[in-house]
Amino acid sequence: MFDINKIMKQAQQAKEQALDSVRETMEKNEERINEIEVPISEQDASISAAEVEKQIALNTQRQVEILGQMFGPDSMAQMALNEELLQRMVNDKVAEAASSTAGDLMEHLFGEDMGVLAAALETLEMEDADDEKEASFDLELEENLYAILEEAMARLESMPEPEAIPYQKDDAKWEYFGILLSGILSTLNSHNLDSMDVEEHIPVMEQKIVSLVRRSWGIDGRSGLLDMIRYLAQEGYILRYQLYSEASSPEELMDETMDEDDRASTCRAWRFAQRYKSQYAPGFMAGWDVGRAAMLTRWGCYLGWITESEAVGILWELSQKVVEELNSWREFSQSYLFGGLMWKLLCSDSSAGSYLGYLADAATDLLTGKAEQDNGQWRDCPWPAKRKIGFTL
Repeated sequence: MFDINKIMKQAQQAKEQALDSVRETMEKNEERINEIEVPISEQDASISAAEVEKQIALNTQRQVEILGQMFGPDSMAQMALNEELLQRMVNDKVAEAASSTAGDLMEHLFGEDMGVLAAALETLEMEDADDEKEASFDLELEENLYAILEEAMARLESMPEPEAIPYQKDDAKWEYFGILLSGILSTLNSHNLDSMDVEEHIPVMEQKIVSLVRRSWGIDGRSGLLDMIRYLAQEGYILRYQLYSEASSPEELMDETMDEDDRASTCRAWRFAQRYKSQYAPGFMAGWDVGRAAMLTRWGCYLGWITESEAVGILWELSQKVVEELNSWREFSQSYLFGGLMWKLLCSDSSAGSYLGYLADAATDLLTGKAEQDNGQWRDCPWPAKRKIGFTL
C-alpha cells in the first residue's frame, strides 16, 4: 500500500537536497573566484581613487572570465533556471501521484522525466529496505532462504539452452558475450544489451548511473572502478567462500573490531558455506563475481571513466575466467543466485527471498525470452565451449 503523504514528503526532500547541491556548488565557485582578487595592501593606500576603480574593474572582468571557464553560457543559463524547474517538476509530479490509484501510481512516479525525483524514490526504497532488515533473522528464516535458493536453481536448471559452441580466440562473438555477462543486472535495470553503452547519453541517465555506482559501490571514478573490477576478478566471493568453507568455526573469521551484528552475519555466511561446500567448489562463485564486474565495466565505459577499447579488453579477460569455471548460461545464473544469497546473509538483509526471485526472473527472461519483448539474449548467444587441450607424441 503506497503512502501518498510519505512519497510527497520524500519528493520535497529530494528537491531541497538538489537545490542545496546547486547552492553549494555556486558558493564553492564564488569562493574560488574571490580567491583570485588582488587585495589593496597598506603600502598601496596612497594610490588614487581612479587606480582603485581600474583595479576593481580588472578584477571583476577576471572573475567573469573564470566563471565563464567554469560554466559555459548554456550551463550558466541553465543554473539560473534550476530552482524554478525543480520546484515545478516536483509540484506537477506530486499532484499527479496524489490523484492516482494504487495501480497506476508507480507509472506516474517513474515517467521518462522523473530524473529529478529519483533521489526521493531511492531514499524511500532504502527506508523500506531498512524496515525489512529489522525483521528477525533466525535459523528458520535461513532454512527458508536455502529452500528458495534451491528451488530457483532447480527451475533454472530446467530451462532450455543452446549447446555450447567453440569460439575462436579472435572471434567477434567474444565482445558480445562479454556484454551479456552483465545480463542479469542489465535486465533488472532495463539497460540496453545490444552494445557497450547501457543507456542513451542524456544528462538525466548519466546522473542516475553516477549516483547508482557511487551509492551502491562507493566508486567515484576511474581508479576506484579499476580497483573494484580487479578485486572481483582476482579475489571476490570465490576467495571469500573458500575461506568460509575452510574455517572450522565462524570465530576463525572474526576479529576484535567486529560488533555483534558483524559477528552474527559472519556466522550466517559460515553456516551457508558449510552447508554447500561439498556440493559447490569456490570456483562456482565465478558467475556472481564476473557478472558484477562486467556490469561495472559497462557502467564505467558509459561514464567515460574507461575507454571502450579498455572495456572490451576487460570483458575479454572476464570472459576467459568465467568460461574456465562454468559451463553454461544456466550455471552462470545459478552461480549468480548462489553468490547473491551469501551476500545477503552477510548484509543481514532478510529480504533476500524477494531478491533471489528478481534474479531468477531476470535469468529466465534472458534464457527464454518473451514474444512481446526484446530479450532472450542468452538464448541467442550460445555459451563458449571449453577449448580442448591437444597432446603431441
